[in-house]
Amino acid sequence: MAHSPIQHYLQALHARLGHLNAGEVADYIPELKQANPNWFGICIATQDGYVYEVGDCNQPFTIQSVSKPLTYGLALEQHGEAAVLKKIGVEPSGDAFNAISLHPQSGTPLNPLINAGAIAACSLVAGDSMEDKTAAILESFSRYAGRPLEIDHKVYQSESETGHRNRAIGWMLRNFSVIENDPTASLEAYFQQCSIRITCRDLAIMGATLANGGVNPITGQRALAEKYVANVLSVMATCGMYDASGDWLYRTGLPAKSGVGGGIMAVQPGRLGIAVFSPRLDAQGNSVRGLAVCQALTADLDLHMFDASQRAIPAIRRATTRRSVKSNQRRTQAANDYLLSVGKKLRLLQLHGALTFASIEPVIRTLTQDSENADFFIVNLKLVQGIDRTAADFLAGIRTELSELGKILLFTEAGACWQHLIDAGVAREAFFADDDFALEYGENQILGAGFSSPAKSSHTPLAECDLFLGLSTQELAWVDQHLVVRSFTKGQTIISAGQASNELFVLTQGAAMVSISTQDGMARLDAFSSGASFGEVAFLDRSPRSANVTALSPVVCRVLTREAFDQLDTQAPAIKIRLLGNLAARLTTILRQTSRELASLK
Repeated sequence: MAHSPIQHYLQALHARLGHLNAGEVADYIPELKQANPNWFGICIATQDGYVYEVGDCNQPFTIQSVSKPLTYGLALEQHGEAAVLKKIGVEPSGDAFNAISLHPQSGTPLNPLINAGAIAACSLVAGDSMEDKTAAILESFSRYAGRPLEIDHKVYQSESETGHRNRAIGWMLRNFSVIENDPTASLEAYFQQCSIRITCRDLAIMGATLANGGVNPITGQRALAEKYVANVLSVMATCGMYDASGDWLYRTGLPAKSGVGGGIMAVQPGRLGIAVFSPRLDAQGNSVRGLAVCQALTADLDLHMFDASQRAIPAIRRATTRRSVKSNQRRTQAANDYLLSVGKKLRLLQLHGALTFASIEPVIRTLTQDSENADFFIVNLKLVQGIDRTAADFLAGIRTELSELGKILLFTEAGACWQHLIDAGVAREAFFADDDFALEYGENQILGAGFSSPAKSSHTPLAECDLFLGLSTQELAWVDQHLVVRSFTKGQTIISAGQASNELFVLTQGAAMVSISTQDGMARLDAFSSGASFGEVAFLDRSPRSANVTALSPVVCRVLTREAFDQLDTQAPAIKIRLLGNLAARLTTILRQTSRELASLK
């Protein structure tokens, strides 16, 4: 299977930013000092559950303040927005995370993501005891992560033993009746909440759950009622990065929450959950490498939430295989049977909309995963409205990856995307005018790699021509005497649209093409090589020719005139029945293929 260029990008980003050694591991909670300052993981989870990860993404650490928006969401679910707003505001404080930021008149915390607001939110979680509240929080967080989570009891003990300032905040909240009873159970539940053990991968899936409207994209389990997802993301956007929240939102445009354990969870609504883990913190308590990673991701992948060019339209409009669509190149029955049997080796994707990182990621993933079984890919860009640098780079990257595996990726009807892909390094020979010619090229590659056709001269005997299959030697001799021989040079017109249809053609040498004129120029309808017949539809219903047939090489045809065809009624009726049967079989094959192609459009 091909390696994803998105994975390569994350690996390069990890290597580049792994040299950042600024910042210090948190030490105000003694147990946090045990963290290795060199731990570093980056993980991205998509809203449909695909995960990219690099570095220490399975290294456990404690969630710390990244827990705060999740508990706030739980409080909203249990009490409703109006009741929670009476206890906790939503205004950015501009203060440090452990500041005592309370409304001067009401005494309510300014927002749920500073310690005062988080303790207040914890007090709202159902349960009279620490155990009841902690159990409810653990159950909720586990739904976000998609697996059972646990408390790191050493960290909890360390937090509880040194959390004097938080205890003071708790009692101050009790003084203003924000907490309406003894705050001890709520405080201890808060310490346990911050001590929940997670990984960077867990954090990315939690973010993807919020990006997916509150439903875990891997388990399908709802972690938060959809109507409260916007509330949670809003406070993350304005308050999630402590007293650096404004600068964060300005630079990344992503709702996020950081924790002094070294984790950052960011969300691109409707698309991605992003997690970074690195314990070195800046003066505001945010991971130094985490900040750098998220800013780089936003700049490189155009993730800023307020970028007006971002659109959430899925890029893949249609995905099918050679079993559903085929080129207009007419082939022998044996070749057609082989192509049908290995049809999944050739994949056709039709893209549309604006191609950005968010929309191209599923395309890259599809090409990467399908490369395990497919050898040839065609990407149609006719309906693409635009492509940015990131999308072009990743398409060029996956083409390189596929090429290294001996597989081929072509682009058709590239239009406005052509120059962007050329600039990204895609070779000019990767572009085809339309799907038909690209499909023919792909079919030829597949046939050349695995199909052994019987040895034959460039001239096809009548017995091997589709129209005459099943005729006896004696019958073939009669037919041979009544067929006219016609020769054509390369480029010469064999049939012109509008002509009378008094002849049926059998190609015994060379290749020819059927085409019609459109407002965009010439469109190929069919192409065939030696052994095929053409002109049969108009010949049977006696209508004027509807298309042009042109020789693609020096061509020899055997022509059955209407006069000779009519003579079969009296002179050789068995031959006529066989010819009509072969024509019917051919037309049935065409109808079945057309039905498959129409079905693939649904």
